[in-house]
Amino acid sequence: MIVVVDYAKGNLQSVEKGLEAAGARDVRIVTTPEEIAAAEAVVLPGVGAFADASRSMIETGQMDAVREAIQAGKPFLGICLGLHLLFEAGTEHATEGELLPQGLGIIPGVCDIMPKIDTVGNAYKVPQMGWNSVDFADGCNTKLLDGIREGEFFYFTHSYIAPPSEYTQATTTHSITFPCFVDVGGTCFGVQFHPEKSSDAGIHVLRNFVKVVEGR
Repeated sequence: MIVVVDYAKGNLQSVEKGLEAAGARDVRIVTTPEEIAAAEAVVLPGVGAFADASRSMIETGQMDAVREAIQAGKPFLGICLGLHLLFEAGTEHATEGELLPQGLGIIPGVCDIMPKIDTVGNAYKVPQMGWNSVDFADGCNTKLLDGIREGEFFYFTHSYIAPPSEYTQATTTHSITFPCFVDVGGTCFGVQFHPEKSSDAGIHVLRNFVKVVEGR
């Protein structure tokens, strides 16, 4: 059973259908910590603000349940905002003078807004919306990118980005080069792009995730 966590910030049905198209046999949209704890694998989608998602997940107990599932080695996939929530904190919709909204804390670092100007003064539209290519990091070695060629295009829509870390497996460049794929221990993954909206390449990534779940 793969659960898609409903924290009122995700495009749930499209992720559910994407996983089913990738071969997942039992996909359920859930809300409670108990349902998350009972799952074999967890998917955290997201379209929304870090602060709102953090607050909702903490209040409902979802944050602890997802963190415990990851720490137990259950396969996890965070999509877009779901990737950001893997980190310690995020600045999106943060309240000035207060502590930054907290994430799962699986990866060190703070997610912040994408610059609108690059290092030589060229202007970029933020949010980034549309197709962009993915470049593998040095030593890239992750099951979810098996069969994906370097330079493949995926669909992005976001204003905030994750910081670099030792877990970065692939990057994308808009105004700045930023992580678009992380892998923690071969079971916990996060992607900045939307695989459910990325045609055949996206379904291939989801199929690889389903294989990780089935092989656990």
